[in-house]
Amino acid sequence: MWTPTEDEKIGVVICNFRGSVTQGLALEVGETVQILEKFEGWYRGFSTRKPNVKGVFPASYIHLKKAIVTNRGPHETVVPLEDPIVTEVTLTLQEWALLWKQLYVKHKVDLFYKVRHVMMELIDLRRQLLSGHLTQDQSRDVKRHITVRLDWGNEHLGLDLVPRKEFEMVDEDQISVSDLYKMHLSSRHSVQQSTTRGENSRQRHGEPCRVPVPYHLLVNLKSFTYNSIGEDTDIFFSLCDLREGKTISEKFMVRLNKNGGPKNPDKVDRLCALFTDLSNKDMKRELYIVSQVIRTGRMLLNDSKKGPPHVQYRRPHGCAVLAMSDVLQIISELKEEKDFVLKVYTCNNENEWYQIHENIIRKSSTKYTAPSTNYGLIISLQLLRGDMEQVRRENPLIFSRGVAITRKLGFPDVIMPGDIRNDLYLTLERGDFERGGKSVQKNIEVTMYVIYADGEVLKDCISLGSGEPNIPEYRSFVLYHNNSPRWSEVIKLPIPIDRFRGSHLRFEFRHCSTKDKGEKKLYGFAFTPLMREDGTTLSDESHELYVYKCDENTTFSNHALYLGLPCCKDDFNSCPNIPSSLIFQRSTKETFWIATQLSSTKLTQNVDLLALLKWKAHPDRVMDILGRLRHVSGEEIVKFLQDILDTLFSILDDNTDKYGPLVFQSLVFIINLLRDSKYYHFRPVMDTYIQKHFAGALAYKELIRCLKWYMDRSAEVVRQDHIQEAMRALEYLFKFIIQSRILYSRATCGMEEEQFRTSIQELFQSIRFVLSLDSRNSETLIFTQAALLNSFPAIFDELLQMFTVQEVAEFVRGTLGSMPSTVHIGQSMDVVKLQSIARTVDSRLFSFPESRRILLPVVLHHIHLHLRQQKELLICSGILSSIFSIIKSSSLDTSVQEEVEMMVESLLDVLLQTLLSIMSKSQSQEAVRGQRCPQCTAEITGEYVSCLLSLLRQMTDIHFQHLMENFQSKDELKEFFLKILCVFRNLMKLSIFPRDWNIMRLLTSNIILTTAQQLAPALHKNFAEADFDFKVWNSYFSLAVLYINQPSLQLENLSPSKRKKILDKYGDMRVMMTYELFNMWQNLGENKIHFIPGMIGPFLGVTLVPQVEVRNIMIPIFHDMMDWEQRKNGNFKQVEAELIDKLDSLVSEGKGDENYRELFGLLTQLFGPYPSLLEKIEQETWRETGISFVTSVTRLMERLLDYRDCMKGDETENKKIGCTVNLLNFYKSEINKEEMYIRYIHKLCDMHLQAENYTEAAFTLLLYWELLHWDERPVKEFLHYPAQTEWHRKEGLCRKVIHYFNKGKCWEYGIPLCRELAFQYESLYDYQSLSWIRKMEAAYYDNIMEQQRLEPEFFRVGFYGRKFPFFLRNKEFVCRGHDYERLEAFQQRMLGEFPQAIAMQHPNQPDEAILQCDAQYLQIYAVTPVPESVTVLQMDRVPDRIKSFYRVNNVRRFRYDRPFHKGLKDRDNEFKSLWIERTTLILTHPLPGISRWFEVDKRELVEVSPLENAISVVENKNQELRTLISQYQHKQLHGNINLLSMTLNGVIDAAVNGGIARYQEAFFDKEYITSHPEDTEKITQLKDLMQEQVHILGVGLAVHEKLVHPEMRPLHKKLIDQFQMMRSSLCHGFYVAFQGPPGFDKSGSGVNRGILASHNPMSPESFKLVHRHSLLFISHFLNLHHFLSLFSFPIDVTLRLTPCMF
Repeated sequence: MWTPTEDEKIGVVICNFRGSVTQGLALEVGETVQILEKFEGWYRGFSTRKPNVKGVFPASYIHLKKAIVTNRGPHETVVPLEDPIVTEVTLTLQEWALLWKQLYVKHKVDLFYKVRHVMMELIDLRRQLLSGHLTQDQSRDVKRHITVRLDWGNEHLGLDLVPRKEFEMVDEDQISVSDLYKMHLSSRHSVQQSTTRGENSRQRHGEPCRVPVPYHLLVNLKSFTYNSIGEDTDIFFSLCDLREGKTISEKFMVRLNKNGGPKNPDKVDRLCALFTDLSNKDMKRELYIVSQVIRTGRMLLNDSKKGPPHVQYRRPHGCAVLAMSDVLQIISELKEEKDFVLKVYTCNNENEWYQIHENIIRKSSTKYTAPSTNYGLIISLQLLRGDMEQVRRENPLIFSRGVAITRKLGFPDVIMPGDIRNDLYLTLERGDFERGGKSVQKNIEVTMYVIYADGEVLKDCISLGSGEPNIPEYRSFVLYHNNSPRWSEVIKLPIPIDRFRGSHLRFEFRHCSTKDKGEKKLYGFAFTPLMREDGTTLSDESHELYVYKCDENTTFSNHALYLGLPCCKDDFNSCPNIPSSLIFQRSTKETFWIATQLSSTKLTQNVDLLALLKWKAHPDRVMDILGRLRHVSGEEIVKFLQDILDTLFSILDDNTDKYGPLVFQSLVFIINLLRDSKYYHFRPVMDTYIQKHFAGALAYKELIRCLKWYMDRSAEVVRQDHIQEAMRALEYLFKFIIQSRILYSRATCGMEEEQFRTSIQELFQSIRFVLSLDSRNSETLIFTQAALLNSFPAIFDELLQMFTVQEVAEFVRGTLGSMPSTVHIGQSMDVVKLQSIARTVDSRLFSFPESRRILLPVVLHHIHLHLRQQKELLICSGILSSIFSIIKSSSLDTSVQEEVEMMVESLLDVLLQTLLSIMSKSQSQEAVRGQRCPQCTAEITGEYVSCLLSLLRQMTDIHFQHLMENFQSKDELKEFFLKILCVFRNLMKLSIFPRDWNIMRLLTSNIILTTAQQLAPALHKNFAEADFDFKVWNSYFSLAVLYINQPSLQLENLSPSKRKKILDKYGDMRVMMTYELFNMWQNLGENKIHFIPGMIGPFLGVTLVPQVEVRNIMIPIFHDMMDWEQRKNGNFKQVEAELIDKLDSLVSEGKGDENYRELFGLLTQLFGPYPSLLEKIEQETWRETGISFVTSVTRLMERLLDYRDCMKGDETENKKIGCTVNLLNFYKSEINKEEMYIRYIHKLCDMHLQAENYTEAAFTLLLYWELLHWDERPVKEFLHYPAQTEWHRKEGLCRKVIHYFNKGKCWEYGIPLCRELAFQYESLYDYQSLSWIRKMEAAYYDNIMEQQRLEPEFFRVGFYGRKFPFFLRNKEFVCRGHDYERLEAFQQRMLGEFPQAIAMQHPNQPDEAILQCDAQYLQIYAVTPVPESVTVLQMDRVPDRIKSFYRVNNVRRFRYDRPFHKGLKDRDNEFKSLWIERTTLILTHPLPGISRWFEVDKRELVEVSPLENAISVVENKNQELRTLISQYQHKQLHGNINLLSMTLNGVIDAAVNGGIARYQEAFFDKEYITSHPEDTEKITQLKDLMQEQVHILGVGLAVHEKLVHPEMRPLHKKLIDQFQMMRSSLCHGFYVAFQGPPGFDKSGSGVNRGILASHNPMSPESFKLVHRHSLLFISHFLNLHHFLSLFSFPIDVTLRLTPCMF
């Protein structure tokens, strides 16, 4: 028993199921199924891909998922209970899969692979989300990556953009249209570049804080292949800035043993460091990675005598550098480590070791030696970005390898509050030492200790570099034989803060002997304390230390012995009276230089800061100390922020009157310091201090007093820098004031509350006073007001702690109201004023409904003023957007009717006006004020459209009712209607939102529909009947038409799931708007006539929408139109004309596309079944006219359909031309629309020109030429023709036609037009033009005689079957072939144009089955033209070049012969029974014409008897011979006589070998003559023609003898011999045949005999004719092939037909 499922509602298919059981549902892996019922291991349900198909499937094939079920029952909705973004990825991948395959099919290979890569990434990211093992931050990061990829794929695959908030799709019903617009913009930007992690926060006072994101460079030492050292080595890596000549980072140290491996075995594969906190500025420096190699071993590497092996020295060995600029781009693009090889160079002179890296960079090759091989350091680099926490989180594997954190020297750009450092960086710079009686210079080694006050040497307080543990002592490297060594080695001293005071550094100098003992002899020392007596630390600079003499026996057990000595020059100056009898004597000629740099968050080098912190020690200097606080560096102040603040308020408490203003100034200075982005992260420290540590309960009184005093003086003081600084610090001043008051109130149980409130009110009066001052003439005052306005919104939250929402709102309203309300105070102040309003709207205060009611009027007032002036539109749109966002979110919980009412009254009209202005500018490509590019203009248009839509969406019936009632007159109401309808129309036309913003477009459509429904009753009420206003109604109808035709509403083009989603949410909005349109039409009454014919076209456009209900609603309107025009004019010509025009224009504009296939069905619907217009028409008095009209339009529609299909772009030129000719003829013959006829003439002409059919182009333009007259009547501008007289237009056309005839080599057609033009020029005495046209005419005659023209072939084509377009279907045409195109080539071309067609192999007429089948059949064969001008062709002296033209031009009749045998076939001589079926095709128009092919108008079929066929063949050959011989006789053909030789040989040889003899046997036989007495005359005609041929051949041979070349004489002799045989054979045949029959002259004295006698005997004189030329003997088979090609006979049959003719 099947039972409904309770929990098992949705699942995923994990195994394919074929559905081979009864009612089985076939499923594929990955499909989602919804389960309805279950029974014994089976489920019943459906796939979400095909929800209408239900079936059963095994439960074991389904992986169940948790789901939320709503509306349980047959129509329940099931939503998977999973992260929404996981669901979106699943659905999106399913949608992409189909489109992805199509990319491959369409050969978009590059995009195909990109999409595949993104799909694989999405699957992996989805798997990570589903794993459930991610932290919140990791999950957020994965979602960010997912959304970026989803948006990228959707854009590239042409899908809709998905608006998101926090990476999840938003519900458009829950947010304002403005917010939805911004989310679309945000999603669009995220496609172009990955969104930065998190959202940019805005400072409380409104200034955005852009915290720079640091870079971190990971350096990993893979290996050191320089194996020739053989000693332990220390490798130091650091970052150096070449331009500034200094190291910017700590050193990373790697210790290797003599084999090149890590000295510490635990560090194998862990020799890596992270150089942290590199800023954008650092990345733009000339940075180099510098690696120095220091070996530890003998003094000289290759000299074992220099020192014993047990004494180890640190010695410089080599250096390698790598320019960051060379690798930065590579490592920036990669997300993994990249290997690089660094060559290690050795220094030629150790004295220059300190600058070896600079020499290598500058390529000073004389100062270093390159390695002999590519040995060196192999390192890998990786660039990371983000704060350290983020880097740790994103790259846990790096930190698990024990990476050494290597910091910058000094503080980074951003100092984090919890970042505690106390590092002293000491650079061992150089020394100058005496030789000391030595013959050679010393090998000096410096040893350094950190010694505490009690003499203890501090352990682990010296670091040579990160990556290695700290050490108790430092030993420098030794420079060989150098008394002035320069080390430039940086050492880090991480000394604990509690040990810093009292500690000092001692430097011991030793000479390292290279003798056998290898002693290190102490000869001097230097020292320096870390902190001076005044409490400041060693300053950041170079220090020259005194060197004191000592010997190797000296001990430093009592450090007090030398600490009393001066350590440096400054120290000596401060204590000059030092006794000279001390143990240690200074070596005056020896000096030692060090440099220090302190990076400490706890110690200071600043005297002024120390004086402030210890102000009680010098109470008399407080004024001076406070004044000097401004000169302390920001780094020092933020390090001691809490201590400084405590000190300032303790000074204030000590003497308020005396120190109050100075403390106030100091406080302002510190507050403004924290506005700097470098210290912005210390603001939380300040906030924490105020909340938890601040104890100044009385401070608020002095702070208020000082603040008010500053503001009150703003009108008087010229220099206002200090006032402006106070205004910028307003936020934190108020925090101190409010917190101080809270502390005081707690301490005193609320005493002096009233005084406090009064003081705040007075302070606000001062604020209002400052803002109300006229600043137009005072730039300083402008800056003061700007500073105040910028800071003002930040104090609201503080005020809310002490005052009610209404009280604070009143304060703010008064302040905003005090600002000048004009917009002429200067653009800069306008901006600041609006920015302040914007921050007010964004503040927490504005989120309270009670405050909004107070603040909204003043905010709207200022916005209204700016919109009226069209100023600062971008800022105004942002404010409005925020307001709508707040109102929308509030409307979900409380009523916002009053606020919406205020906004409607204040904004609706000005919003419409603003939008109209912006749209008009964007159309003319002008930029809106403050904008510089069309893109900005588009964005600001989108902003205001979204604001208008937000407002309309919030309006209820009551708001619309009040809106209509508030108009004072109908003119105002009319103006409002026109504005809003115009804006809506522009929204439809301008495509404000991109095509893929479908959610935004649908919501816009829904709001417009709702608004139109609200406005319709008012329109009908106020502008109908007597008060009818055409403009308003026309605007409404135009909007409705545009709305219904919107691309975004054409649901038929969408996928089924998307269509269902839209219908469920909005319904079919086209149908709703169509109902509105119909109702409004019905309300027009008698005023309908005003919209005829104007609205016919637009309404017809609506019927093109392929939606049945829309069409059904619209059909009665057409009947209405016809009826109303019939009533008014007695006919409906206007309706008819407009309908035809509109149909044509819709086609021409390319509208409708696929809808046009629906259009024919539309007309049968429109004028057929529902609610049958034909039936309605039949009931009318104008029945006949109506039916005729319907029929005419239907036929036009058929042609338009074909035209649209052909014009899609992929069709061949022939199809397009044929289709256009079809439509052109229809407009001329049936509809008589001259303008459209002319348009299509030019379209057809352009197509011919594109196909290089110049003759056809000329004939086409001639159609327009014939419509014009030689009149001076002016004609208007049309197409590309300017306004001119009719005469000039006809002249221009004539010249163009002549030009095209010339290009098509049809000069005979051009000559009459030349004469026509000549006549016109002559009658106007325009002799210049006349001369030109006569010369052209003469040139055409020359061309006819001189230029070679090919005779085209003609082909008959039949198009059979219903699959052909209407204009071809079941019709036959004759086509004029291209030059050199033969039958086979033509057949291939036609089959290429119709690839689905089947070629018919027989010439018979097709039967009815073929005509009606759903297929395409082509029947093609060659036809022979039957010329009209026979007279010209029969004139002997007319050159063949001229005759050739008339044979194939102006031909309307074409012939096709089909041989067949009637009766029994004579095997000996088949010519006796061989009949010819001669088909003559008569065309509708002669060729050539406006097309290369014309339809066959009628066919004539005759049967030609064998005898008649023989007469025709011999007669044609005689004519051909006469023409050719005549041309040679009259010297029309010059030079080569091959043609004559070939022709004579073909005829004579064929006759000898049985050609004419076969005719003799067949028709001169006595038996034939006896049995066919009716053919006597024809037999005689054939005999005469044969005799005539003999005579012609005789003349031809005579001409040939005169022209033949001596080398070809043998051929001529052969022709003479064969001619004699031919003549003898004919004489004998005639004699036998004609000696018996009645009427034959037996005496032989007839004409025939005379003709024969004239050639017997043959004499040389009879051949006195024409030229001599060489002759090539060409086989008669060539002539045979040429003859066969004129017919479509089978070759074997044709060979037997007329052999004598070849």
